[in-house]
Amino acid sequence: MQNFPWKAAGLVLAALLLVAVGAGLGVWLAAEHYRPQLDQAAQDLASCRAARGNLEALVGQQNAAIAGLADQAEQRQAKAAQAVADAQQQAGQHFAAAQRLQLERAEGDPAQVAADIIDKELGL
Repeated sequence: MQNFPWKAAGLVLAALLLVAVGAGLGVWLAAEHYRPQLDQAAQDLASCRAARGNLEALVGQQNAAIAGLADQAEQRQAKAAQAVADAQQQAGQHFAAAQRLQLERAEGDPAQVAADIIDKELGL
């Protein structure tokens, strides 16, 4: 029975060696099987990252263009508001001139009187 512990230890070591060889072989087979898929996934990841970078750059350009358009719209709105104010002022002046023309009373030929009043208003 003195050989039994050595024999048992040898069997345990042989079993561990077989398990280790089997595990190594399994890892090697799995690596061989999945390596092309992993390589393709890595290439796809690189292309996706490049595409994302391009899209981010394009979105940045579009945002800058939109901000520029918004600024231009604000400037046009301010110019339009100023033009309306100027037009209202001129309309008021023209209305006042028309009121003065209507209040003028003159005797004689109506056509000649109107021409004289208009010439006077225009400073001719």
